[in-house]
Amino acid sequence: MFTQVVIASVAGLGLGLLDPGLASRTHWATDLFLRLIVMAVGPLLFCIVVTGIVGAGSLRAVGHMGVKALVYFEIMTTFALVMAVGIGMLVQPGRSIVFAPTAEDAQMVASYARNAQVLHEGGITAFILSLVPRSPTDAFAQANVLQILFFAILFGCCLSLIGEAGAPLVRLIDALSVLFARMMRLIIALAPLGVFGAMATTTARYGMTAIMHLAAFVALYFVVIALFIIIALGGCLRLSGVSPWRFLRYFREELVITSTTTTSDAVLPSVMEKLRRMGVDPQVVGLVVPAGYSLNLDALSIYLGLAVVFLAQATGTHLSAWQMIIMLATALLTSKGAHGVPGVAIVVLAATLAAIPSIPVASLVMLLAVDWFIGIARAVGNLAGNCVAPVVIGAWEGRLDREKMADALMRD
Repeated sequence: MFTQVVIASVAGLGLGLLDPGLASRTHWATDLFLRLIVMAVGPLLFCIVVTGIVGAGSLRAVGHMGVKALVYFEIMTTFALVMAVGIGMLVQPGRSIVFAPTAEDAQMVASYARNAQVLHEGGITAFILSLVPRSPTDAFAQANVLQILFFAILFGCCLSLIGEAGAPLVRLIDALSVLFARMMRLIIALAPLGVFGAMATTTARYGMTAIMHLAAFVALYFVVIALFIIIALGGCLRLSGVSPWRFLRYFREELVITSTTTTSDAVLPSVMEKLRRMGVDPQVVGLVVPAGYSLNLDALSIYLGLAVVFLAQATGTHLSAWQMIIMLATALLTSKGAHGVPGVAIVVLAATLAAIPSIPVASLVMLLAVDWFIGIARAVGNLAGNCVAPVVIGAWEGRLDREKMADALMRD
């Protein structure tokens, strides 16, 4: 799979450069691949979370593990956000840009701004309400990971409480979990096709020189993501007794797929399977990974921190210490549960800017041109954070099989 994905990436890049017209018509391959993923991932997540809760035996143990996971998520996303703001203030990537938004710019980002206004005005109460689907079928129809997770947790807790009466249902869900896992393996076999389409169409659309004016910001973001992975996530792995280099090699296929499709949805089942194979308790994997996809968006936090500082510098906006604090708090809130929303980074960034009205929202037009390139590092950073989190929680809970982990990392 790794070799096939690399070949598909090179082929897509070559087609995008040599024949942009033909390359632009290959986007259907990526759309097909991602639609297949969305079709199967919701039911699979539901089955995994429910069986994880029922298999844990004690709801107190589930709650205890969930609290630890939330604490870890909040610490990591806050650290990522503060780190990004600090580096942005130090490097000042927007200091050499003089940007004055036009009416056309404002019109281009109008849809993002409207979505952001709804997201911002709702506040924490809207976020809490958004956790609860109007109906279970609505959550699955919209592929809303956070709502599916909420319903699965409630379903699993109630199934655990009714005891023996729910045994037939437990066996049914176990069987469905095996079924959807097999379906996902068949879908993942089409990953090279999706990667080829993504690389070809994006190369044809943007070319190789169209975004040079924002190269400094893009390069800085990649560097900050790399530093966060090496220092923060690598440090967490070492504290958990795991070799960061071997861990990176273990998930190399998932990282390549994510970097070329700019989404980690496609590799979610594979990540969960590999974590279980390396000795992380299935209950930890079943709860922490799905929750992390909505609540542990480290790379998105880094993007928000850098982008706000960059836009403030580019538009000549001075930010006071109090405005920075408001921005940090708003970014931490608006990024929760944002995974899977189309154009999510721009929408969440617009919601964050709404807390600092002195920065023109229309300045977002600068980042629209390079959002796909930024999305590469953003997707990889989020994936890395959600691969590491279950290992940390597993080690914290004493649910990490060290011998199995060493064998899996050495063999792969």
